Amino acid sequence: MTSHSSPVRRHATVPVRIGHVTVGGDAPIVVQSMTNTDTADAVRTVVQVAELARAGSELVRITVNSEEAARAVPEIRERLDAMGCDVPLVGDFHFNGHKLLTKHPACAEALAKYRINPGNVGRGKKRDEQFAQMIEFACRYDRPVRIGVNWGSLDQDLLARKLDENARLASPKELGEVTHDALIESALTSAARAEELGLPHDHIILSCKMSGVQDLIKVYTDLAAQCDYPLHLGLTEAGMGSKGIVASTAALAVLLQQGIGDTIRISLTPEPGGSRTQEVIVAQEILQTMGLRSFTPMVIACPGCGRTSSDYFQRLAEDIQSYLRHQMPVWRQTHPGVEEMTVAVMGCVVNGPGESKHANIGISLPGSGEQPVAPVYIDGQKDVTLKGDHIAEEFQRLVDAYVESHYGDQAGTHHAA
Repeated sequence: MTSHSSPVRRHATVPVRIGHVTVGGDAPIVVQSMTNTDTADAVRTVVQVAELARAGSELVRITVNSEEAARAVPEIRERLDAMGCDVPLVGDFHFNGHKLLTKHPACAEALAKYRINPGNVGRGKKRDEQFAQMIEFACRYDRPVRIGVNWGSLDQDLLARKLDENARLASPKELGEVTHDALIESALTSAARAEELGLPHDHIILSCKMSGVQDLIKVYTDLAAQCDYPLHLGLTEAGMGSKGIVASTAALAVLLQQGIGDTIRISLTPEPGGSRTQEVIVAQEILQTMGLRSFTPMVIACPGCGRTSSDYFQRLAEDIQSYLRHQMPVWRQTHPGVEEMTVAVMGCVVNGPGESKHANIGISLPGSGEQPVAPVYIDGQKDVTLKGDHIAEEFQRLVDAYVESHYGDQAGTHHAA
């Protein structure tokens, strides 16, 4: 029932295939995440990759930093395949990637994409040689590459040269602007070199990650104006909790609204013992709330006020949202289109009926002093009024029935309602 405005026009990029996933072109913006397990521990890594994939991560990056990790990659891929988990794996290489791929070609073959940081692939003359070795493997196995520049590991020789050039200008730029220029030059010159070495244009993705919101917006806006490679967005070292979520959302929302970005990752520091899947959920919610993609039914709930002294509607909203997200791995396969459903759980008569009417299915719970009844609206029409001690269970059953009747196999043409 809830309507969205016209979708944002995407910045023109070439499509890149990563296993069965397409990044760029007209493909939907892809959600990516990264494990924090020791890749050499194949069992724990498989468990976390599968958990991230179930949460909705469409690409999962793993660290490949040692011979033990490189040896484990084929086993990780085999175990995932045996589980029916076909999420493409991205190998994250720094410093010694050229040696690892040389010694462990099975690792090179098991990965769907390589990530190379031109700032730490090598130093001096070895940089060009070792970068070329990495690209050679990508060409040999027909694998795409993300050339990922990071301001924390920027090529210091390049930055020194840019600073020298800047110092000779009549009106020198600020250090931050020179750093921005160096990041973009590192990405574009590395991409050009990769193509010279034989990597096809449609096998390259670029990123220029920074930890400042305004810095990230500036760099990606300039980078997008200078190339048609797909761009991977992410605020590096975003931080923990609400700070990391707010900072990432602030930066990425501005860029996505400009049509910039083909794949995103939210680099949250998890709480001790917390689930890695939070970064996947945040990425999905950014895209869904902006109307760019739909991943799970959206729950609309009021914030509460003096009219809602009870926390009943808050608990019901939380329970319904958790239930819908829990059901999505199954519903995604059996109930296509359910991810676009909206559910309203409102706490009083002020906005409750109106918001409920605008949702596919909504309930308006009684506020303080209101009659102890809860009208339920389906597709804009009042359907039933719930009373008593089992409102939550009854409403959940109504949600299930709506999903089955509108998005199930038997829904037929009613699915478009």
